[in-house]
Amino acid sequence: MPCGRLYVVATPIGNLEDITYRAVKMLRAVDAVAAEDTRRSLKLLSALGVQKPLISYWSENEKARSEEVLNSLCAGLSIALISDAGTPGISDPGSVLIKKALEAGIEVIPIPGPCAAVTALSVSGLPTEEFIFIGFLPSKSVQRRKRLDQLVMEERTLVFYEAPHRIVEMVADLHVVFGDRPALVMREITKLHEQAFRGLLSHIREQLASSTVAGEYVVAVGGMKGETISTEVAVQEIHALMKKGLGRKEAVKRVAEQYGLSRKTLYDKSLD
Repeated sequence: MPCGRLYVVATPIGNLEDITYRAVKMLRAVDAVAAEDTRRSLKLLSALGVQKPLISYWSENEKARSEEVLNSLCAGLSIALISDAGTPGISDPGSVLIKKALEAGIEVIPIPGPCAAVTALSVSGLPTEEFIFIGFLPSKSVQRRKRLDQLVMEERTLVFYEAPHRIVEMVADLHVVFGDRPALVMREITKLHEQAFRGLLSHIREQLASSTVAGEYVVAVGGMKGETISTEVAVQEIHALMKKGLGRKEAVKRVAEQYGLSRKTLYDKSLD
């Protein structure tokens, strides 16, 4: 018996009208649906008039349930993989199953649709020719700043996800590590209370401090640009390079040459 197919189906991140005709068609055609949260997915499927067996497939049981789904696929069943919102595998469960299915020779078919990162980026006003998706940063500030230190010299636009209870501290850490860069912070995308904060990180920090914190957040930050770099940010880059093992003189030389700044000024400032 030939194996079934695994359909990776993107679902709305808020507004139900964002579901595609093809996604509805495939959800109606498959034998079963593997869902991140069966309770939430049941509401979606009911709203679409779809009745299918549901397989619970969430992050903590992903490895175990992927074997169950894989066995069903090998038995000839076709299965749709969905997450609570957006595209499976993008900071959501799904990548383990997809990898195992491909290794088993099972056809994996994408059914494209909403993705919060791309949606926010498209209206950010930041450069989109090249960008890097980071997803969620560490929850603790110390570890979060260490990760940001590794990204401080990245020239591409950076895109992050963040939970509501950490968004204020996360943006504060971005400001401290990256300096005052242009950014977008967007919440409740496509929902009734969708809101976007645009401007420099310092301005966004002030806006967030006086706003209602709710919903999931997408944060897009401009990459490092030599023509706008300040001495303070340049010194941060020097310290970041030194933490990676570079000597002070070499770190100063590299940053000074990259941005056309004075070596002596940077060296003196790096000692403060």
